[in-house]
Amino acid sequence: MTQTVATTETVTTTETPPAQAPSNRKWVALAVVLLAAFIDNVDATIVTVALPTIQKDLGAGFSTAQWTLAGYALAFAVFLITGGRLGDIFGRKRLFIIGVVGFTLASVVCGAAATPGVLVGGRLAQGIMAALMVPQVMAVIMTTFDQKEWVVAFSMMGAVLGLGGVSGPLLGGVLTDLDVMGLGWRSVFLINVPIGVTAVALAAWCLPESRSEQAPRLDVPGVALVTVAALGLMFPLVQGREQGWPVWMFVVMGAALLLLIPFALYQRRRHERDGSALIPPTLFKHRSFTAGVFVVMLVFSGITSFFLVLTYQMQLGLGWSAIRTALVTVAFPIGIMATFQIAWRKGTANGRAFVALGTSVMAVGTLLMILLTRTQGQDLTWYQVAGAELVVGLGMGLCSPILTHVVLGDVPPQDAGAGSGVVNALIQFGTAVGIAVVGVIFFSLSGSGAGSRAERFSDATAVTLWYNVGVFALVALLSPLLPGRRPQEAQKGDAAADAPADAKAAERVVPTDAE
Repeated sequence: MTQTVATTETVTTTETPPAQAPSNRKWVALAVVLLAAFIDNVDATIVTVALPTIQKDLGAGFSTAQWTLAGYALAFAVFLITGGRLGDIFGRKRLFIIGVVGFTLASVVCGAAATPGVLVGGRLAQGIMAALMVPQVMAVIMTTFDQKEWVVAFSMMGAVLGLGGVSGPLLGGVLTDLDVMGLGWRSVFLINVPIGVTAVALAAWCLPESRSEQAPRLDVPGVALVTVAALGLMFPLVQGREQGWPVWMFVVMGAALLLLIPFALYQRRRHERDGSALIPPTLFKHRSFTAGVFVVMLVFSGITSFFLVLTYQMQLGLGWSAIRTALVTVAFPIGIMATFQIAWRKGTANGRAFVALGTSVMAVGTLLMILLTRTQGQDLTWYQVAGAELVVGLGMGLCSPILTHVVLGDVPPQDAGAGSGVVNALIQFGTAVGIAVVGVIFFSLSGSGAGSRAERFSDATAVTLWYNVGVFALVALLSPLLPGRRPQEAQKGDAAADAPADAKAAERVVPTDAE
C-alpha cells in the first residue's frame, strides 16, 4: 500500500480570481474534487489484494504484479509537479476535468486488458492522469473557499481519504471474489467508470475556473531526463529476475544513475536562469531537507512492499481468499486512525521524535510478522496477521501525519511549495523502488528452492521482510538529522501548526492511503 500525498505548488504571484460560485454550489464543488481524490486513493489500494488473481487470469509473471503497483506510483511521481504547474497555466478546472476523463479511460483500458502489457500500460496512464487530476484538488479548495472555511474543507477531505484507505482493500477483495456481473478482477478498475463520469459532469457544472497570471514555465527537458533515469533504474529491477539478469541491464542501471549528474547540472542552470527548475537545487542547501527526502523514500519503500509480500503470502502461501486477505488488511488503516490524531495534535512541535517512535513501532510490527511466519507456518491465523498489521499501522499513524511537515521544517516559506511538491513526488518514487527491490528478493526466493509452494512462500516472506525492518530501523536512526523541537510552534498549538493553511506549503496527508 502506498500513502498518496499530493500537493499543488502554488505560485506566489497574482491569481486570476475564480468565477464566484454560489455558496451552495461551492460545497458541491468540494464534493466533486473529493470524489476524485477518493478514487485516486482507492485505486492505489484496491488493486493490491486482486494481484494474485490478475496474474493467474492473464498468465502473467510476477513482474506484471510489480509493474501494476510500481508503474502507477512511478508515473504519478514523475508528472506530479508538472501536473500542478499545468493547472496554474491552463486553469485548474480544465486540468482537473482532463485528468478525471483520462483516469476514467485508463481504468477502462485496465479493466478490458487481455494481456499483461495492456494492463501495465493502462496503469501507467492512470498514474499520469492522476498526476494531472490530484494536484488540482488542493488548488480548487484554496481558490474556491475563504481561508476561514479551509479547516472545514480539509477536515472533510481527511474523512473522505480515510474512508478511501479503508474501503480500497475491502472493495478489491469483495469485487474480485464475488465476480460481479462475471467481471471478476476487472470490476476493480471498471468501478471507476460511473464515478468518473459523475465527477466530470458535476465538475463541468459547478467548478469555478482559476489560474495563475504569472505561472512558472514548464521544465520539459527536466521531466524528460528524470523520466529516462527513473525508467532506466526501474526496468532492470523489475524485469531482471525473469530475464536472467543479462549484463546490459546492469549497464542500463548504471547509466540511469549517472544521468542524475547532468540532470542536477541542468536544474541548477535553469534555476539560475529563470527559477523554473523542476526540482529547485536551493532546497538541498538545507541538511534537514536532504536527509528528509531520503527518509521519506525509505519509509514508503518499506510500507507498500510490506503489503505486496503479505498479499502473496496470504493468498498463494496460505491459500486465503481475496476477501479474507482484504479483511485482514483493514487492520492496518485501523491502526493508523488510532494514532493519527495523537501525531497531528502533538507531533508537529517535536516531529523527529514522532518519526523515530513511529518507524520503530513499524519495525517491531514487521519483526512480529517475521516471528509469526517462522513459528506458525501454515497454522498462521487471521488474527495473528491482523495483529502484526495493526502494530505497523499504529506506527504509521504516529509518523505519517507530520512527516512532510518535519522534512520541510527548515525550508524558507518562499520555497515551501516547491519543497512540498518534491517531497511528495519522492514519496511515490520511493514506493515504486520499494516494490521493485522487494519483488526481486521475494519472487526469487518463492519461485525456487526445496519444499512445497506454501513452505517456499513462508520462507520467502520471513526473509524478505527483513528489508522492511531494515528501512524502518534506518529511518529511526536517521531521525536526529531532521529538524528538532520548535518551541514557537508548540506555543501556537500543534494542530494549527500542521494544518495546511499556508498556500505556499499546501499539502494533503492521507492517513489511511497506505495502500
